[in-house]
Amino acid sequence: MGWLLLPVARAGAHEVRAAPGRGGTSTGDLVLPLVAVVAAGALAAYSYARRTRRARTRTTPGGGTPHPVPFAELDRRAGRLLVEIDDCVRTGTEELGWAADRFGEEDVETYTEALAFARSELTASFRLWQRLDETLTDDSLVRRQLLEEIVARCTEAGRRLDAEAPGFDLLRALERTLPAALESAEARFRELTARTPAAEATLTELRERYAPSASLSVAGNVEQAKDRLVFATTRLDRARQSLDRGEGARATAYLRAAEAAVDQADLFVAGIDRVASELASATAMLPGALRDADAELVAAHGLPAVGALPGRITHAASAVADVRREITGGVRPYDPLGALRRLADAGAPLLAEDRVPVDRTFLDRAFLDHALLAARSAVALAADFVTTHRGAVGVEARTRLSEAERHLALAPRTLVDVRSADGLALEAQQLAERDVRAYGNPYAGPEGAGVGGAVLGGILLDDTPGAPAGSFGGPRTRGRRDF
Repeated sequence: MGWLLLPVARAGAHEVRAAPGRGGTSTGDLVLPLVAVVAAGALAAYSYARRTRRARTRTTPGGGTPHPVPFAELDRRAGRLLVEIDDCVRTGTEELGWAADRFGEEDVETYTEALAFARSELTASFRLWQRLDETLTDDSLVRRQLLEEIVARCTEAGRRLDAEAPGFDLLRALERTLPAALESAEARFRELTARTPAAEATLTELRERYAPSASLSVAGNVEQAKDRLVFATTRLDRARQSLDRGEGARATAYLRAAEAAVDQADLFVAGIDRVASELASATAMLPGALRDADAELVAAHGLPAVGALPGRITHAASAVADVRREITGGVRPYDPLGALRRLADAGAPLLAEDRVPVDRTFLDRAFLDHALLAARSAVALAADFVTTHRGAVGVEARTRLSEAERHLALAPRTLVDVRSADGLALEAQQLAERDVRAYGNPYAGPEGAGVGGAVLGGILLDDTPGAPAGSFGGPRTRGRRDF
């Protein structure tokens, strides 16, 4: 590791010599802290290099020479691992929620940390995949390095989740606590069954009150919630029957599948209520958003008419006028979130122009708030869709969603970040829907009792008879509960 230590040590020594006696500190006083920092950096670099090297090469059992993985295979492996680890994180998050409800947050802290680590590695890996999509570099060495890092990060995330799976099973102890766990799942099932008719009524109201685009993303939620609940009730019944026969392992597998189905039914029902709330909020915000857009146009007209500014002003004024006619005309229903998005798109280029020295904090903040509601809605809808259709959704849609979530979480958040999050989330939704269309209709096959929807939702890991239900863990352990 000497090559890692030497440049940093030289740089550190130079800084020490350049400031003798600063703050009463001698060169000798800085040696030990400097050595500690250098050692920590070297260790981190060595660990990452070793991790990447493991993913990059394969060694024969006899200790032969490592051979690089062919590029096409590496590309497929990276994409497959991204989808697989994303599924592990989503499934683990679902099951961890059940455990936390029963045992408390403190008892599941270890597993929460493991999921946080896996999620962090996954986010970084999706970022790298996005870079591959954006740059389209022809440099095969750069592409190989990016793909190798994705494989290395996803592999580490999977190892961490696999390592925690046995301890998680001991914590949940489902085979010993099945009666109580079944009662909990049945209670949530009954609660969701009671909420579904109200969600259906809410969806009908949304269709009557707003333009079709306003509720299009949740149009099928009631039917899919009912499908997951059908699957859940059959699995809960089979879990009870298996428990009565003393088949603890089988009952546990049925219970886990039922829990996952209940979680997804909850997402479908809650999604309708959330969209209804967001549309009401957008409706209330629109008058103020129009006033802010008018003020922005007035400010823009006061600037020198140079470059692209006149064209941008004309385009923005036209967009604002269209939105105003749409929401005040009363001729036909409109989409409030879509209207907010259009106002933000119109105003953003004007806000980017150079300004005379005036305080623009208020308008910047107002446009950010308008755009934020639409972006949060788009990200939440895409996340729900990917989670409940993950058996069919591929790496591109998941990558855009991850990037949208990353942009939305940036602090301090800017209008550019929010608009990027919104655009990426909308793209993720479109790509995910494309994947599901290519997958086909899971409800038209010979499987009964919601099995097709359970496979589409990633509740069952494949469509073969007796396929295992997904559980907390990594790629090696998440299918351990089979029937």
